[in-house]
Amino acid sequence: MTTSTRTRVLTRRDVRAVLDARTCIDAVEHTFRLHAQGETFGLGILGTHVDGGGFHVKVAGITGPRPYYAAKTNANRPGNPRSFGLPTIQGVIALYDATNGVPIALMDSIEITLLRTAAASAVAAKYLAREDARVMTIIGCGAQALPHARAMREVRALERIWAFDADPARASAFAQEASAALGIPVMVTSDFRSAARSSDIVVTCTPSRTPFLGAEDVREGSFVAAVGADSDDKQELTTELMAASAVVVDVLDQCAEIGELHHALENGAMTREDVRTDLAGLVSGVAVRRSPNECVVFDSTGTALQDVAAAAITYERSCERGIGLELSLAD
Repeated sequence: MTTSTRTRVLTRRDVRAVLDARTCIDAVEHTFRLHAQGETFGLGILGTHVDGGGFHVKVAGITGPRPYYAAKTNANRPGNPRSFGLPTIQGVIALYDATNGVPIALMDSIEITLLRTAAASAVAAKYLAREDARVMTIIGCGAQALPHARAMREVRALERIWAFDADPARASAFAQEASAALGIPVMVTSDFRSAARSSDIVVTCTPSRTPFLGAEDVREGSFVAAVGADSDDKQELTTELMAASAVVVDVLDQCAEIGELHHALENGAMTREDVRTDLAGLVSGVAVRRSPNECVVFDSTGTALQDVAAAAITYERSCERGIGLELSLAD
């Protein structure tokens, strides 16, 4: 039997043409369920700090009728938009056929990183946010804001969103775009604490290295998705908020190294045993809330399980629709 060694190259536009919020949410949830069943492999992360940001490599594989392995290499440069007019996150995902090692796709990682990060938050919210959640606050109106707004609308019937950013112009631009895209009021606020206290869902997606959201800033029964802490020097939530909440992580070992949990462990506010469950346990039926008034925090550090989930469905759909450029890297 002849095995194809062709590689499909997909631009950000190609990815956007085949991957949407709902599809990504379903793919991420399915892959975390596979993880709970022991049908994933090779999960790992390597990070490098450099002046002005960092680089990271995230890898993971999934088994199944067609096993896949994905390796994502991303640059994270928060100063890029202001200094160079470039995205904060840039990178590439290499997707392999795990049965024979053929690199079957190379794709831009920006759109996948945005969608899969928001998808993980939405999966967590699907199980953890109260059913009657209607108001959300987004703190940090950069590239992650609109994907999170769209993804959260897929799992909860939001009626209003508050938007805060250290740059009021960016918050205004996001509010205008999101309001048009979602058809609900998206309003700028200069007081994120007050907005958070009036919200059922709070999403923090900033590059902050100083915690700014505390236990006094969220109300009973709220769900907080902390997205910004994807390296050990980043922190958005106080350790007091972590200790006072039911905490769910995407991957325990990773969050203990680089997430909000890392800081809570470091100062003794929590132990690993205090974590209620991880995302794999959550989608497999582990109950988390012990009271409707309990605040729940989702510590999202971003894992290659999300990347391989999104990359695999992107590849399959691009093949079905004839999107992308096929070539042989061995030529």
